[in-house]
Amino acid sequence: MLALIIVLVGMLLIVLSIIGRSEEIERGEKRVEGGGVIIVGPLPIVIGTSQRAALALIILALVLFVVVVATFILLARWTP
Repeated sequence: MLALIIVLVGMLLIVLSIIGRSEEIERGEKRVEGGGVIIVGPLPIVIGTSQRAALALIILALVLFVVVVATFILLARWTP
């Protein structure tokens, strides 16, 4: 039951944030930037609408890479 409540609250927060951002964009207060990261093996391919978005995605890709490598190292040490 708790898991269902957490999922519903998360969905509600997503909807509210989308509504809030769309109102800001309509008033011309915010500019939308976006992008994506495709990780093929150890190589991240970054696509962004601006340099700022691309830089944020590069940092995110590096952090995720470090987390994955650290997880593999820790799991390798704990398995017999």
